[in-house]
Amino acid sequence: MNELLALRVERGFGALLLCMVAPLAVSGGADGRAILDKVFGQDRTHSRVLRATLQVFDREGYFKSKRFVEYRIGTAQDSKTLLVFTDPAEIRGLQLLSINRRGDDREQWIMSPATHRARRVAQPDRSERFAGSDFSYEDLSDPVLEDFRYRVLPDARAVNGHPAWLIEAVPVNPERSQYNKVRYWVAKDIPCILGAEMFDAEGRIVRTVAADQISRRSGIWGPRRVEARSLLGGTRSVLTIDAAQFEAGLKENLFTPEAMEAGRIPKSPE
Repeated sequence: MNELLALRVERGFGALLLCMVAPLAVSGGADGRAILDKVFGQDRTHSRVLRATLQVFDREGYFKSKRFVEYRIGTAQDSKTLLVFTDPAEIRGLQLLSINRRGDDREQWIMSPATHRARRVAQPDRSERFAGSDFSYEDLSDPVLEDFRYRVLPDARAVNGHPAWLIEAVPVNPERSQYNKVRYWVAKDIPCILGAEMFDAEGRIVRTVAADQISRRSGIWGPRRVEARSLLGGTRSVLTIDAAQFEAGLKENLFTPEAMEAGRIPKSPE
């Protein structure tokens, strides 16, 4: 059955769109890591497929629409994700494979439709914009929570009508992230990550992400629409989920650079 799915964005796709089924209970004082552990722990689907539309706006407000299919297996802390663009024609077949393993370096591979060769994305390149959007390569990989230290800041306010915690995440190893820190707004009542602010080494907010059209589908709370803004460049990108399928029965051998080059892509939801 095809249903709207809570996508996943961290620092972009990876964290922002994951939500819990029930309100979040944290004993004692609020603990940032415990809050996020519970948020991500609620997603127990082993595999899923989604279709999405990405609108990329320039500084003048003109935009281009791009469509892709995302295939994913595993959990948020140990996952493999494959993005395949279907439109427009000039980027049809562009693929990005992200492999996240707990306690190990993350891998990303990109394949251009012009070459049909998979190339590993080097760590310094993971801060670049992917497919001209306001999401970087790093933003499109699942988060590994142990790579960050967390604290709950005293700032608290309502976000889209939800009371929310403000949780700051600082990378344990600065070389593994383009961001000096990330701040998440996490709802207390649903709960769900409602927004994020990303800071560079100079302490500037370089990117923001905000979610809306939040609803409950298949027991999971999540937004249908996410907007990322690059504050220094004045551009923005809007991601809308069109359709999705849970427990899609995806095979492990589809998530390799060799499978990308061979064109072994599973069937996607309509």
